[in-house]
Amino acid sequence: MMNEVSDIAGQHELIAENMTLQIVKEINNLVKELKDERKRHLHEGAKLQAQLQASLSQLDKAKKAYEKAFKEAEKAQENFVKADADLNLSRAEVEKARTLSVMKNQACEDCKTEYANQLQKTNELQRQHYITTLPNVFQQLQEMDERRITCIQNFIKLSADIQRHVFPIVSKCLDGIVKASETVDPRQDSRLVIEKFKSGFSPPVDYPFEDLSNLKNSEGNTGLHSVPSFKTETIKGTITAGKLKKRSGIFGIFSSNKHHIDETKDYCDLPPNQRKKKLTQKIEHIQNQIQQETAARDGLTKMKLVYEQSPAMGDPLSIEGQLTENGHKLEKLQTELQKFQSYLSDAEGITLTPKRNKKDRNSISEDSLSRSASDSSVNNPNNNKTMVSNTPPQANGSSYSPESGISRSRTSIPEVDVYDDEEKFDNIDEEDNADFDLDPLPVLGTARALYPFDAQSEGSIPMEEGEEFDVVELDQGDGWTRVRRGDIEEGFVPTSYVQCFLYNNC
Repeated sequence: MMNEVSDIAGQHELIAENMTLQIVKEINNLVKELKDERKRHLHEGAKLQAQLQASLSQLDKAKKAYEKAFKEAEKAQENFVKADADLNLSRAEVEKARTLSVMKNQACEDCKTEYANQLQKTNELQRQHYITTLPNVFQQLQEMDERRITCIQNFIKLSADIQRHVFPIVSKCLDGIVKASETVDPRQDSRLVIEKFKSGFSPPVDYPFEDLSNLKNSEGNTGLHSVPSFKTETIKGTITAGKLKKRSGIFGIFSSNKHHIDETKDYCDLPPNQRKKKLTQKIEHIQNQIQQETAARDGLTKMKLVYEQSPAMGDPLSIEGQLTENGHKLEKLQTELQKFQSYLSDAEGITLTPKRNKKDRNSISEDSLSRSASDSSVNNPNNNKTMVSNTPPQANGSSYSPESGISRSRTSIPEVDVYDDEEKFDNIDEEDNADFDLDPLPVLGTARALYPFDAQSEGSIPMEEGEEFDVVELDQGDGWTRVRRGDIEEGFVPTSYVQCFLYNNC
């Protein structure tokens, strides 16, 4: 299903890419073109409006000049009439007044003619402006907008066609999801869960019949208890008695490992099958660490040889400390590997039987006890005093103290707590049965590649310029930094080839 969903996501990416190339790019070009064209039309309209305003201004000036000349001519005519009627004025003064009146009348006629011409021009320009030129500008703007709408309409149709083109592929992906769902087998899935979480315990043995009359007669004849009685009081005085914890699970079978997974290094608190899995995972993890440390040692050795041959590149003595520390790490890892391998060998040879509930702990038969004791003596001849312990392993892998009177024996009857009578149907936490994997190294920061690097040595990874990683281990002085690409690939890259950005808490 995830593969089909990934294919559907790929088709969506194809839609986005086609829309970007065929629609978004064209829309950007169209917007730029329409913006320039609209600016040109508006500039033309503003120019026509300015011409009309200039013509109206000239008309106003011509009108004012005509009015002024008319008033002056009218006044000069009145002065001439008065002068001609006045008998006290000389003929020269009367002639002067007549000449002035004629000049003013002529100037008035000129201004009148100019005003009439300007009025005719202004009226014509105004008529052309409002009937022809300005409507043409608006018509061009309208056509431009209609062209824009048409283009957007075509782009909408194109987007629909682009999406319709991938519908058959998406439909096939959905059909694949349905087909995958039809292959689900509930019975097979439940068997996988059973195989993964089965405890490995053998079914409990039958309860023995205890004949109290025979037991009493035997006690009366011998004065001794022929059958040892293991009571719950045997653990009340021990050091670990106060640390007993009850596990919860489905019918007491699937016990909780969530709070006990790291309490003992040998995972002895887990059921046999789960313990084997955890020990196997731990061994694989240690082997991977040994391989990494071995690769680091080889790299340091090669670097030391290079420094010895070319002292200008570095001091060989600076590598000695790192080689020594690397050797200590390898010895420690080898010791841990041998220890966990011995744990795994012990776990593979153990057959455990779960105990009864607390009310039946005192009814363990003499036969079962003797059988356990004989098995213990066979598997561990040096420990003939092995006792049955009802105490779970202490946290942090601490050994049992001699004062408690309880020794660690892998052949003793294991502790398997089940529900008490009043707690038979407690809520079951699904997380109690979770599988615990080894945690990866924590992320200390991020790194960006400054230069490309072609990995040729074991343990290193290639990188491209500008690629980003997660830093999981800082440079220990050997010139290499451990990084992680994505969630799975880890390796070393040259420290001088990357730029690190560490978090504040590092």
